Amino acid sequence: MQINKLLIKTQLGLMTIGVLGVGAATPFAYATSNAVMFDDFSYRQFSDAQKNGWQIRHETGHPGIKNATWWQEGISFHPDPIEAGNIVMRITAKTDGTAQNTRHTQICHKRKYREGTYAARVYFNDAPQYGPDGDAVIQTFYAISPLKAPMDKNYSEMDFEYLPNGGWGTERLALFATSWETFQLTPWTKVNAYDYHIESLQGWNTLVLQVANNTLKYYVNGHLFAEHGADVYPEVPMSINFNQWFDPNKLVQSNLMRQYHHDVDWVYFVKDKVVSPRAVSLSVEQLRKDKIAQKDTVPDWTPKQADYCSL
Repeated sequence: MQINKLLIKTQLGLMTIGVLGVGAATPFAYATSNAVMFDDFSYRQFSDAQKNGWQIRHETGHPGIKNATWWQEGISFHPDPIEAGNIVMRITAKTDGTAQNTRHTQICHKRKYREGTYAARVYFNDAPQYGPDGDAVIQTFYAISPLKAPMDKNYSEMDFEYLPNGGWGTERLALFATSWETFQLTPWTKVNAYDYHIESLQGWNTLVLQVANNTLKYYVNGHLFAEHGADVYPEVPMSINFNQWFDPNKLVQSNLMRQYHHDVDWVYFVKDKVVSPRAVSLSVEQLRKDKIAQKDTVPDWTPKQADYCSL
C-alpha cells in the first residue's frame, strides 16, 4: 500500500507527522441503507432546492464580520466547466472590509443528522474571482446544532473548513477538521479538538466524515487526516451546512471589493453506517447512473427539530 505523509497540528499545539494510507487500498462495501440523503444540486434556482429541504440563512450574527449580511443571492447554480451536462451549486461571498458591504453566505439542510457517514464533493478556490487577494476567507462543509446557552454541553458541531489565505494561528493555507464540545462568544472560550492539513486544495476534493462508536474520522480525497474522540462526540441532531465567510481578524487593508466562491457537486449522508471514502464515491456514481438527482429517506428526528440555518 502506498504511504503518504501529512503535516498536521494537534489541539495541544504540537507539530506531528501522521502516516496515512491511500483510501483506494481500504476494503469497502457499497453503502446500503434505508436512510440516505443525496443531492447532486442539479437545480436551476434556489426555489427548486428549497422544495428538497434546503434553506438559506438570513439572520445576522456569528461567525464572520459583525453585522454583515447573510446573502440569499450568494447561492446559485451553474454548469460544471469541466464535466459537460453536470450542474454545481456555487456559494459566493464578498467584502470591501466593511460590515455594510460584506455578504456572507450559508445554506443548510434539515436538523436530523447525527451518527453515520457524511460526504461532499467540493471545489475550493485559493484566490478571489476579482479584487485584492489575502483575506482570511473560510470555505466549508459541516454539521451543527444551535447553541442554546454559553458552554452548553448539549451542543454538537463537526467542521471541514478550508482557509486558502491562512488564519487561526497559521499563515499558510490549510484545511481544518474541528469537532466541538461547546463554546461561548464572550469571553471567547472553546472546548474542541482540531487538526489541519497544510496543502493547497485548489480544485475538486471529496470530503468524508465517519461518526460512530464515539469516534469522528475526517478524510480528504481518501486520506484520513484527523481523528477525534468521545470528549467531542455529537450528542444532539444537527443540520448539514455549507457556508463561506470572512474572519474579521485577517482582512486585506483595502476598500476595494473582492469576491470569492466555492462550488459543491454533491452531498451524501448514510444514517448509522460507517462507509469508506471509496464506497461513498461508488455509491454516488451508481445513483447518478440510475439518474437519481435527489433522494432523502432519512427520517425526521423524534421529536422533530425545528429547521435551523444560523447560530
